Amino acid sequence: MFGMVFRLFLATLLALFPGLASAGQDRPPYEAARWDPRHFKPLIDKTPDSECLQCHAEVLAPSVRPRSPAGLGAEPSLAWYQTLDTYAGAQDTFHRRHQSSDFARQVMDLRCNTCHQGHDSREEAPGGSATAQATGYALRKQVEPRTCLMCHGQFNWQVMGLPGPWKEHGETFGNNCLTCHSGIRTTRHNVNFLKPQAIEAAGAENGDVCYGCHGGRAWYRLSFPYPRHAWEGMDKDLPDWARGRPSESEPRFRLPPKPAASIPDAATRTGGGDTPAKPRAGKGAARGKPATRDVPAWHRLTDKPARPAMTTRHVQRDAAG
Repeated sequence: MFGMVFRLFLATLLALFPGLASAGQDRPPYEAARWDPRHFKPLIDKTPDSECLQCHAEVLAPSVRPRSPAGLGAEPSLAWYQTLDTYAGAQDTFHRRHQSSDFARQVMDLRCNTCHQGHDSREEAPGGSATAQATGYALRKQVEPRTCLMCHGQFNWQVMGLPGPWKEHGETFGNNCLTCHSGIRTTRHNVNFLKPQAIEAAGAENGDVCYGCHGGRAWYRLSFPYPRHAWEGMDKDLPDWARGRPSESEPRFRLPPKPAASIPDAATRTGGGDTPAKPRAGKGAARGKPATRDVPAWHRLTDKPARPAMTTRHVQRDAAG
């Protein structure tokens, strides 16, 4: 009787003061970690995997049971992904297959926040209150199913104009998707969670690389409506099935813009030699004064003084240094 009363008393203390459970530990109290800003927008988009793994390292640790709770041995059994040419080895956990397997490292660059975008811990049903995120996830899903659908949807052979599913008619095309796609929809896989060049190289050797993510690992009955990126030689007539589809990927999946071309230094501008560039003739040059640069009108309207023009002495110093 006393033991039961003591356990109830201890449980009440932990409920009222959750920090007691983590006293003396390096990790923060559970409730503090649960409400950490990195679990919510906008900080979750900038959180690196290393910070996620400080508390969630177990997701990448080998943890496959040798036997299932029902007594079925893992070693003599084949999981569905072990039947594909793109997978080799024993069974592995979900997160390891997506982030640390050989195939994942070869063609993917998935990060924790590629799939996990945070959610309101107070409610699992989106839109249930004014504090819920505007783009709430599906009911009781901490990962938006549409994210999974991008790689785990059905093979849309009807839109492609094929006579039937790929597993039935793939041999007609040499089991090579590039038989057609070397010239159709050639702008593809340019998102920040994939490696486009590696996918193209692997797909040229093995059609399972393409089919694996475009129907071969289907978890859903429907297909993902991929954005219709423009490609060279694209037909100007829009087919009916493509009407309403976006022409760009979601903003958070887009690759960063390429950096602008760098401005050549003084040595490059003079041909790479030691001869400095001649100063541009300008107002005052005839009187032996350093040439001055024409100041644009927008610069004259500001309080900033005009930047002096580069003189011969400056060019010589830059070229020599």
